[in-house]
Amino acid sequence: MRPADGGRVSGRGPTTKAASWLLLSPALATLAGLLIAPLAFVAVYSFWLNTGAGADRAGLHLDNWQRVLADPLYWAVLGRTLRVAAVVALLCAAIGGLPAYWLAMTRLRRRWLLVLLLMLPFWISYIIRTMAWIPVLGTNGLVNQALMAVGLADAPVRLLYDQTAVVLGLVHYLLPFMIVCLFVTMDAIDRRWIDAARSLGASGWQAFRRVTLPLALPGLAAGTVLCFVLAAGAYITPLILGGPGDMMIANLIYGAMITQLDWPLGAALSLLLLVLLGSVLAVVGRILTATLVASAR
Repeated sequence: MRPADGGRVSGRGPTTKAASWLLLSPALATLAGLLIAPLAFVAVYSFWLNTGAGADRAGLHLDNWQRVLADPLYWAVLGRTLRVAAVVALLCAAIGGLPAYWLAMTRLRRRWLLVLLLMLPFWISYIIRTMAWIPVLGTNGLVNQALMAVGLADAPVRLLYDQTAVVLGLVHYLLPFMIVCLFVTMDAIDRRWIDAARSLGASGWQAFRRVTLPLALPGLAAGTVLCFVLAAGAYITPLILGGPGDMMIANLIYGAMITQLDWPLGAALSLLLLVLLGSVLAVVGRILTATLVASAR
């Protein structure tokens, strides 16, 4: 019997593999140069020793890691950072679901204009958007004036420079990211599946719960993880809207590197944050994967 290809022997295995690696080499080189190499440098630098004389001593010193792991202050700030990031991510998921669903399911002819308005906050500086909350929540701000005008408060209420203001500022900053992630996922859902559920007797809520929500879980997971990571690394919002007791890990890293000029300590704090975020995301990823598999069944 002759081979199905007419007797020709295919020798494309090693050649194809080499060509694949050759095509991937620019991306791999970029990844190694812009991500792996800087992380490796930060890891090595975290073991150096700050001498206080303007020069760091190279070597394998554990002083920075002993200081970071033994000081309760750093763990308290890390715990606050993770807690605030989790609250912000959950609030963004809860608030952003409805506008994303409406934007994906609407049949308006000028829906592109609504999408453009959704992107509009990205055109404004993050710092300006954060500082805009000061005249809104300040002592003589819009909220306090409204509360006193309707008789709900006799004197200005303190709304700034606490953890609530930090959470509000981060939700305001990250909510468009969540809406975009959910909108892209929901917009790709085939409407015929929803129509089929409705034609089989499902109510609007049942069709959403049994069809739309399971199909939108990947976008919800992506948006939640994105908001969590960005909130955990936020520096501007705690600095502007938070008080002295509301600093997050990014503020400590900035203080160590810029104020104290202790770059090895800042490198150790950065790596600790990276490891903790990676661990949290790994656990969340396992949970979300199990949830997606269960919903698919």
